[in-house]
Amino acid sequence: MKLEMTVKQRNGDSIDEETGVPRLLPAAPPLCLVGDDVASEEPLHPPVNFAMVEDGIYRSGFPEASNFRFLKTLKLHSIIYLCPEPYPQANVEFLKSNGIKLFQFAIEGSKEPFVKIPEDTIREALKVLLDERNHPLLIHCRRGKHRTGCLVGCYRKLQKWRLASVIDEYLRFAAAKARVSDQLFMESFDVSGLKPLARAC
Repeated sequence: MKLEMTVKQRNGDSIDEETGVPRLLPAAPPLCLVGDDVASEEPLHPPVNFAMVEDGIYRSGFPEASNFRFLKTLKLHSIIYLCPEPYPQANVEFLKSNGIKLFQFAIEGSKEPFVKIPEDTIREALKVLLDERNHPLLIHCRRGKHRTGCLVGCYRKLQKWRLASVIDEYLRFAAAKARVSDQLFMESFDVSGLKPLARAC
């Protein structure tokens, strides 16, 4: 009995001395996010296809209002938005209230065989991405698959990833919606003019 009590006490229980029955200690309060000086126990919801590219750089699909509390935890400085449509007013207000700068690069979302990723636009987006003053930073398009995948893939080439690894990462997010044209774009994209910027980071 003495051994049993020791084990139970070690597990965080105490023993009622009169009955010898284990008494559960109160559970620890759940972890909660503190924001706007108010503690909340609501779960955090990342945007669809959210992932970390590397420290200070994230990727995702389009953030909805339900994702704003999660985005606040990232302490973002900037967002790279890769769609031509205007940013919704609710998102604009979220950016303003949190001091987040928006960089919009209007890449049309179209389907094969009519896909054309503009190389100059990707190059300009990469310049924003490479500037550490813009970090922490979120890259997103509509679903976080094609346009976002191409930008991240070109960034990986600057990091000297093997093409097979670049394509593998793209496929993990695009899955059944993968486009051969995106893969060919990343393969042929010339990063040489951006290497001095990459070295400066």
